[in-house]
Amino acid sequence: MTQQTTQLFSGFTAHDFDVFEVPGLEARMSVLIERIRPKLEWLGERLTPFLSELCGETMYPHVAKHARRTVNPPVDTWIAYAANKRGYKAHPHFQIGMFGSHLFVQFAIIYESNNKSVFAEHALRQLNELDQHIPSHYVWSGDHMVPGGDTQAQLGHEGLRKLLERLRTVKASEALCGIIIDRNDPLLLDGEAFIAKAEETFTTLLPLYRMAF
Repeated sequence: MTQQTTQLFSGFTAHDFDVFEVPGLEARMSVLIERIRPKLEWLGERLTPFLSELCGETMYPHVAKHARRTVNPPVDTWIAYAANKRGYKAHPHFQIGMFGSHLFVQFAIIYESNNKSVFAEHALRQLNELDQHIPSHYVWSGDHMVPGGDTQAQLGHEGLRKLLERLRTVKASEALCGIIIDRNDPLLLDGEAFIAKAEETFTTLLPLYRMAF
């Protein structure tokens, strides 16, 4: 274990979320790299062993680099965990990330993934079980670029079925599910409490990850 991972996690402050108010691509990226990326890298070292054990396979951390951006500054950033060393976008994965308004911990299967139809078929066949298993406050989204989404309670059985049907038939569709933590939630200031919440959330989301194969 590295020296970094033996230290307690410092958590996230409102100051961290203010990075998304910095104008301009270069200026925002500079602050993001200095202020946020070390925390995401730390979460990679800390939580990758947990996820590898949870999933029963070697998981790899991937911190967003935003390398494709040439004009517009990023409105969010994240770390993804996938069972592929080279990348995560084409694979079912877990994420911890943040927009200016909140932090998210979620399972994601996005438009680049070839596993979308497999996940959709399995999830549709187990829709009743999903209704029972996914907590009512967990948030579903069909677009990783848009902050927020609809809670399990708001979607209901029919809404979730429609989201999954779209995932099965529309090429650009996505499915993400997890928790949202407001930027001002005291939980984020307690780094170790946040780690515990992230581990709890990943454990709850494990059945979704299993459905993608």
